Amino acid sequence: MSTPHLRLFIALDLTSELRDAISVVQDDLRRLLPPKTVRWTNPEGIHLTLKFLGDTPVERVDAIAQAMAAAAASFTPFEFTVAGFGCFPNVRRANVLWVGVPDVPKPLAGLQRATDLQLTRLGFDKETRPFSPHLTLGRVNKKISSNNRARLAGVLGQTKVGTLGIVPVEEVILFQSNLQPGGAVYTALARIPLTRDSSKIGDGA
Repeated sequence: MSTPHLRLFIALDLTSELRDAISVVQDDLRRLLPPKTVRWTNPEGIHLTLKFLGDTPVERVDAIAQAMAAAAASFTPFEFTVAGFGCFPNVRRANVLWVGVPDVPKPLAGLQRATDLQLTRLGFDKETRPFSPHLTLGRVNKKISSNNRARLAGVLGQTKVGTLGIVPVEEVILFQSNLQPGGAVYTALARIPLTRDSSKIGDGA
């Protein structure tokens, strides 16, 4: 009998106020773009991902949570600001639309590195791409026409997004992603608090 697998990722959660602000940005873009140009992300399902684990045997969940705790133990709570708009790979060939973290605080970068290191020790692939924290607004339809592609590029090139909110980080979460016809459903399997003693010297970066 095969071992059950879960689709897992490690992420930071957002505030409800930020989700509301993201929804407004999506609505503004939706009004400017042709219908079905972009598949919009449900704001309730948006997180800041630290590491994507993919399909993972269910019996590894406890070990993953322990690795996350080892990483989180070096950090005290911190916050980051969400602002600015961009797309991957660029405006003319956009596949992913996002809002970002323009000034990545040292604890955020450090927490991502520590999490990656601890999970690498468990046998997961080390992240080779530079850490570029962002929140995905939507993904461009692969079957978009050339005319709509041009209209999309025009709108994206003129899109500016200011500060949307500040996110307090007090815990790291292991999520299960269950893909459903109506979109992914996310379940928190483990919540790991940032527990470092703030009286000790250093900043956890």
